[in-house]
Amino acid sequence: MKTNLITREGYLQLQQEHTHLWNVKRPEITKIVSWAASLGDRSENADYQYNKRLLRQIDRRVRYLRKRIPDLKIIDYSPVQDGKVFFGAWVEIENEQGETKKFKIVGPDEIYERKDYISIDSPMARALLKKQVDDEFDVITPQGKKQWYVNSISYQKNS
Repeated sequence: MKTNLITREGYLQLQQEHTHLWNVKRPEITKIVSWAASLGDRSENADYQYNKRLLRQIDRRVRYLRKRIPDLKIIDYSPVQDGKVFFGAWVEIENEQGETKKFKIVGPDEIYERKDYISIDSPMARALLKKQVDDEFDVITPQGKKQWYVNSISYQKNS
């Protein structure tokens, strides 16, 4: 089960995606499908088949967004969070080998196409919750237990 938390930025992006798919992309693809269908034999028509598949993908994503968006709970920054890792935090961590990672802890709907975001549901994020700078913590990975240290914590303040 996915967590229903999302940052305000992520929520706005999902709304924009829905609006773009429904008002721009879908009508555009529908026109192409109609044009391709008017050419005759649909079984041999690559334009028709490809765009019909694309239309199904768009419809599937729109249905998902329409079902998911009302269930999401927007979590805004609060000054109470300062100094500790909570939802929406930018965190930089380091291991004993000197390897560092920097990422933002966000909802599962926000991590796609972003290498610098991790889901609040991930083992790393769960291990980090409520930690402070210089705290050490362990994360269970498929390769075994890994130890990390918190270097910095920051939050994007809402304007």
